[in-house]
Amino acid sequence: MTAWLSHFGQSLLATCIGVLPIAAIIIGFQLAVIRRPLARPKQILIGMIFVLFGIAFFLEGLDMALFPLGKLMASQLTTPDILKLAYGQAAVWQDYYWLYLFAASLGFASTLAEPSLIAVAQKTERLSGGAIHALGLRLAIAFGVAIGIALGTFKIITGTPLYFYIIAGYAVVALQTWFAPKAIIGLAYDAGGITTSTVTVPLVTAMGLGLAGGIPGRNPLTDGFGLISFAILFPAITVLAYAQIAAGLSKLRTSSKA
Repeated sequence: MTAWLSHFGQSLLATCIGVLPIAAIIIGFQLAVIRRPLARPKQILIGMIFVLFGIAFFLEGLDMALFPLGKLMASQLTTPDILKLAYGQAAVWQDYYWLYLFAASLGFASTLAEPSLIAVAQKTERLSGGAIHALGLRLAIAFGVAIGIALGTFKIITGTPLYFYIIAGYAVVALQTWFAPKAIIGLAYDAGGITTSTVTVPLVTAMGLGLAGGIPGRNPLTDGFGLISFAILFPAITVLAYAQIAAGLSKLRTSSKA
């Protein structure tokens, strides 16, 4: 218990040091540039304390549960008995189908659970007057993350360069942008940033590091990172596709009524 309290105290101190510049900038501009007193300073102080303790507890949770869990699952899914390999047989990329399914499922489920995505999807539905459904947007983004994480897992297993996938992916996004409805383009480009937040990033990063550590010939430093770039890129593709399909269906309904 004493060791945990000491470790938590260090996390809390590091959090305070990290948040202090942000608070100093906001308060400094409020007092020196805007030249108005802070509204409800007691409420702001209590809120800042909650934020500091919340971030510290969250970091502890990542260290104690999410990071070890992601690494454990990745390492277990690369064992010879799961891959059904005979003694001495080398694994090929087709043997890791359970791992691809796990990666896609993890990306999909963690994205649907992202609080920031839920809030943005609800706000988008209100601003669009119901033209963009919150659930449809969340499913489109989650599907994109699932594809991206599964493809990133394939990249780690095969050892192919990361930039091949990034260049090809952004070429697809650029092509889709020409044909997608203009109202959805900005949201689609922000979709990856919205979803790579408190739930997705720790789980996906831990899985990538555990996977790179369990595949022969892979380095966790050079091969384990990079999965988040797939989670940022592919939601833009699926959201643009979702908008194009929705626009096409709307035109078909309009023409059929006419």
